[in-house]
Amino acid sequence: MSEQDNLQDADGKLTINENKSAKVEVLETQEETSDHPDKIQDNVSDEIEANAPELTSDNEEQASVSEEDSNVSTETKKDAHVDEIEESNAEDAEDESNSERHSLEEKDYHAMSMEQLVIEFEKLLKHQKIQTIKSHVDEIKSEFNSKFTEVLEEKKEDFLNDGGDEIDFYYTSPAKKEFNTLYKEYRNGLNAYYKNLEANLKANLETRLQIIEEIKGLINVEENINTTYKHFKDLQEQWRNAGPIPRDKYNNAWNTYHHHVEIFYDFLHLNRDLRDMDFKHNLDQKLKIIERAEELAKDDNVNRSFRELQVLHKMWKEDLGPVDKEHREAIWERFSNATKTIHDKRQAYYADLDKAYEKNLERKEGIIEQINTVANDQGNTHQAWQKKIKTIEALRQEFFNAGKVPIKVNEATWSKFKEAVRVFNRKKNAFYKGLKKDQYDNLQKKLELIKIAEDNKDSDDFETVTPLMKKIQSDWKKIGHVPRKDSDKIWKKFKAACNHYFDRVHEQRKLENKDLYDAFDKKVKLLDAIKNLKLTGKSEADIETIKKKISDWKALGSVPYNKRYIEGKFNKALDEVFNKLKMDKSEVEMIKFENKLENLSQPDDTRLLDNEHNFIRKKIDEVKSEINQLENNLQFFSNVDDDNPLVKDVLNNIEKHKDNLNVWEEKLKKLKDMY
Repeated sequence: MSEQDNLQDADGKLTINENKSAKVEVLETQEETSDHPDKIQDNVSDEIEANAPELTSDNEEQASVSEEDSNVSTETKKDAHVDEIEESNAEDAEDESNSERHSLEEKDYHAMSMEQLVIEFEKLLKHQKIQTIKSHVDEIKSEFNSKFTEVLEEKKEDFLNDGGDEIDFYYTSPAKKEFNTLYKEYRNGLNAYYKNLEANLKANLETRLQIIEEIKGLINVEENINTTYKHFKDLQEQWRNAGPIPRDKYNNAWNTYHHHVEIFYDFLHLNRDLRDMDFKHNLDQKLKIIERAEELAKDDNVNRSFRELQVLHKMWKEDLGPVDKEHREAIWERFSNATKTIHDKRQAYYADLDKAYEKNLERKEGIIEQINTVANDQGNTHQAWQKKIKTIEALRQEFFNAGKVPIKVNEATWSKFKEAVRVFNRKKNAFYKGLKKDQYDNLQKKLELIKIAEDNKDSDDFETVTPLMKKIQSDWKKIGHVPRKDSDKIWKKFKAACNHYFDRVHEQRKLENKDLYDAFDKKVKLLDAIKNLKLTGKSEADIETIKKKISDWKALGSVPYNKRYIEGKFNKALDEVFNKLKMDKSEVEMIKFENKLENLSQPDDTRLLDNEHNFIRKKIDEVKSEINQLENNLQFFSNVDDDNPLVKDVLNNIEKHKDNLNVWEEKLKKLKDMY
């Protein structure tokens, strides 16, 4: 594809061919603007400057452009907005892969954790060219080191608070180890790349200087002008394909090249047709470039416009030759004006971005104030500190998510944030240091109780040791927390010693009260039998069976005092059996009550009977009161038939309460017979 094919399509409109775009790399401008707060300088030229090829003294005269020369291009008169483009393209001239780094997605590394930063670093190394990720790696490194330093300081403070010696402190993490490995891989790869780049830059510069020398020599060649012109076009194509050269040599080399190209065109006055044809072609293409630049000046996407504008400037400068002198100043002025419009819009865009950064700064300063407030909170319990720790974690994450701040205050803001968190951590550590001391004291107290328990667990002096063992169990409950790592271990030791002693006490009591424990064991079996009792459905026979079980139960006698709960289980099981009987409920209730009275009857002790007597009297009074209330309610229905549903409901309730009253009065009669 020819140069003309790259510059225009079938309709004559300006295009940027994909192959040309691949050769003429575009820089992401956000990082190239010197006054933008997030500018990251590309130090490629610094890396190779010491060994970059210099123009020799023999070439200096040839490389300089005489200000007195009438052919000096208007394009050499630069303004700030053009300088910005020139500087960006000069960087591309040194390393054409520079622009690839600007196609990488911008990410908020500040909001990422150390583990997330390691993942992002690894992705860059695996999927991007080593020379294109410098700014991203630098930002990842800065954020990772800041976060790791914060953690390191916390760990060191904890270590010293626990009594450690500063000289013995060491801390790392899996994330830190992985980051170091990735960074070493990155540095090795980058060094190898720059070593190879340096050699290529030297060779390419020599090639370009040789091309300039050959162009200079064309005007002294005695040959057919058409042959000379074809040789000149070949040299131009070689220039375009000569590859990147050192940034600091780019403009000087181009100006020298352009100067001698213009001299050659002046030489072509011997054949004005060839020169005029080239001038006309260059003018047509530069006008198309201008038209495209003016379209871009109306685009609101300033970064996209600036990137394409860089390509247009490079095409103007490298792909096209001069135009007739009468047009040079006018077309350059027009192109420069379009460039200035885009430059000014871009500066306004970054001014607005700076305002957004100022708002982010306000948010971050507010978060720092909140952290200070939490740190000064007077809550001094474990629960209070746990709540504060969660609050601080949320505020830290909010700080990281708040976005970038102006570069001039970035470091100061980060320092204020770290100091606020550090103050909180110091107070937290001081609290837990005191808590650990209390827990250690509690541990010593519990260890002393364990010693007492183990020293007495095999004692036969039950009368003396039993109160002692009960006391130390009570003391254990009153002692506060111990370190978590010791809690389960010491509890198991204490519990084992106490259980061992009381198992021996219980065994001794069983021997002393063998009859009572035997009765308990038999009642357990009888209780299971009553729970599984199958009734025949014949009331009299079933009642006899139940009475027989009751009699058998009583015959077994008393149980140990601490086993008397079984009597309650027996009564509950009887209630369930009685409820299954197919007989009048009042009669069943009286049978159950008679059994209950026998259990309440104790020789020389009427307290249980007295309590039951009082309970029954109270129930009788309550039922009578309910009946009186219902009968009074009937007064409201004096003119209503007895068939009325409301009246019938009240009458039914009165009858039920009277039946209930009869049962309670019968119980009271039975109870009086017991005295």
